[in-house]
Amino acid sequence: MLFNSYAFIFLFLPVTLLGFHWIGSMGRHQVAIAWLVAASLFFYGWWNPAYLGLIIGSMLFNYAVGVAILSQASKQASKQAKLLLAAGIVVNLGLLGYFKYANFFVDNLNALVGSSLTLETIILPLAISFFTFQQITYLVDALVLPPKSGPPASMGN
Repeated sequence: MLFNSYAFIFLFLPVTLLGFHWIGSMGRHQVAIAWLVAASLFFYGWWNPAYLGLIIGSMLFNYAVGVAILSQASKQASKQAKLLLAAGIVVNLGLLGYFKYANFFVDNLNALVGSSLTLETIILPLAISFFTFQQITYLVDALVLPPKSGPPASMGN
């Protein structure tokens, strides 16, 4: 479903917005946010459901790392919190690097050493760079922003 398709403009967008405002008008703000997350995941999965697990796994991983950083950050940006941040960034960039550059590196290795290693063609997941950098920003914010009471309500705020 493209942003300029009839299905998006006349069905998905109105249902999503009306649902969000209706739920929010009842004072159920956390449920309204969950509605938007579910709608976003549905939209993402419409393109290729196979990558839905990748994005959900990435979100859960980053949320867990963010909560762990927050639990350590109350100790004045401890060394452990900084190590958690570095590990989270490495995992995120590693995932991005795999999808964007794995075939490039294998092709260049083959050219340099004359081997015939092959990888299946890796299809780049939709908006993986955007999601990756948003999640890295979330992790950095977990370290540098003063912690509030309890874990963060949602990613990307």
